[in-house]
Amino acid sequence: MSDELRNAIVAQARSLFDRGLSPGTSGNISARTYDGYLMTPTGSSFDALEPDRISQLDAAGRHVDGDPPTNESPLHLAMYEQRPDARAIVHLHSTYAVAVACLADVDPNDVLPPLTPYYVMQVGRLPLVPYARPGDEALADAVRARAVDSHALLLANHGPIVAGPSIVDAACAIEEIEETAKLVLLLRGAPTRLLTREQLAQLRTST
Repeated sequence: MSDELRNAIVAQARSLFDRGLSPGTSGNISARTYDGYLMTPTGSSFDALEPDRISQLDAAGRHVDGDPPTNESPLHLAMYEQRPDARAIVHLHSTYAVAVACLADVDPNDVLPPLTPYYVMQVGRLPLVPYARPGDEALADAVRARAVDSHALLLANHGPIVAGPSIVDAACAIEEIEETAKLVLLLRGAPTRLLTREQLAQLRTST
């Protein structure tokens, strides 16, 4: 299973990189294992990951094998702590989601409006996590507090992080965030038709 998860992380990372969703050495992916976690290494690019160099952490989050883990590993561990059903987490610094994360007039309890059924079904609600320096324990604490109520979060001036039942599910949800953020910026200032309460209720009862 470990080899399968390592290969899945590498494949998903390359896919995200190839489509411009993870520039440079930004972004990180993790997966929960039976005895801990696998995470992309610190300073690594999504187009150059090697399965046997992926970081392995024990159940307490201590590095036990592979390259040193991403310095954003506390964010992943905080989300896993609050989302016991999560098997994987994807965090990106994707362009449109980061742009929305820098806007001053968003609703901190739900940053993106319900524009499409796919966003509602895969993401649902996107709380904003207050800004703290990457790697700061305060950011992990803020993620821990917000992750109680949502599997998807937007870090202010930073980017989205999503937990899911698999690497593919987490990646698909974070891509819906990016595409919805793009729509929000394209429609900014234009009269916009949101999904109604009745339509939202119908979508939520069907998921």
